[in-house]
Amino acid sequence: MELTQNNLFSAIKEIIIQSRLRVFRAANSALLESYWQIGKLIVEDELQGKSRADYGKETLKNLSKQLTLEFGKGFDYTNLTNIRKFYLAFPIVDALRQQLSWTHYRLLSRLDSAEKRNFYINESIVSNWNSRELQRQINALSFERSLTKNESVKPNPNIQDYIKDPYIFEFLGLNPNIKNTERDLESTIIEHLQKFLLEFGKGFAFVARQQHIVTDTSDFFIDLVFYNYILKCFFIIDLKTTNLSHQDIGQMDMYVRMYDDLKRNDDDNPTIGLLLCTEKDETIVKYSVLNDKNHLFASKYLLYLPKEKELKAIIEQDRQRFELDNLKL
Repeated sequence: MELTQNNLFSAIKEIIIQSRLRVFRAANSALLESYWQIGKLIVEDELQGKSRADYGKETLKNLSKQLTLEFGKGFDYTNLTNIRKFYLAFPIVDALRQQLSWTHYRLLSRLDSAEKRNFYINESIVSNWNSRELQRQINALSFERSLTKNESVKPNPNIQDYIKDPYIFEFLGLNPNIKNTERDLESTIIEHLQKFLLEFGKGFAFVARQQHIVTDTSDFFIDLVFYNYILKCFFIIDLKTTNLSHQDIGQMDMYVRMYDDLKRNDDDNPTIGLLLCTEKDETIVKYSVLNDKNHLFASKYLLYLPKEKELKAIIEQDRQRFELDNLKL
């Protein structure tokens, strides 16, 4: 029987999806095994009678320089440190669960007991948690709550996240230039803000969208990053589509300090943070507070930044259009 045009498309689409899944699963499995072997070599090297306390740290720094030159940023000092922790937390390679990504295992390696790790491994597989959901559940102390309450954690399935782990692309030497799976409203607003600032005409140059920042203790994704060549500073934007909390404000201040530490050059001015919150009944726009020593420079900043009412108008316009579009469905 001949396939109709729609059936032909659906059949080919399914073949492509399943083939890609097999490729990424194989790549994920190879990544986990190779990282485990690398971690094993690093730990064994540390245990070979080296007396200097700083030996391991210096070894990783030197290794990271050599490996980064040869294979790219997937083998920088931070990731080598995570690879070492990974081996120490999971010393039996056959016990690794291939359903979990490297990002899952980095988060799990930071937990202080095997009991916790096993709990979050099982929940991640059963409930199909992506790495962001795993991070949220760890922060919410789900393991501790499970000891006192007989409650199951609701799953948050997102099959796309499995094949969009940026570490897979770094491991394969590919550019992880993949469209993020943000909610439609958030994605619409971010695209509108990006276009608005580039057309604003006051020195804004686009740097990154959903920029992945990795530290020794956590991962962060910054929604939008610009550089203003008039003010000579980075400009970072964090968008929230839920009720604004004190934690969100503190997180933005932390982003600003972290960006200054990791990205700011000696001749750059302090980073500016912009926190946007689109609640159902109110839109909130908040610029980060500058350090006390920069009050004089703050007045100059204001001349080159969009006004709060302009940003509110963008967000409210996009929200209204989004709600109208959904009513039509």
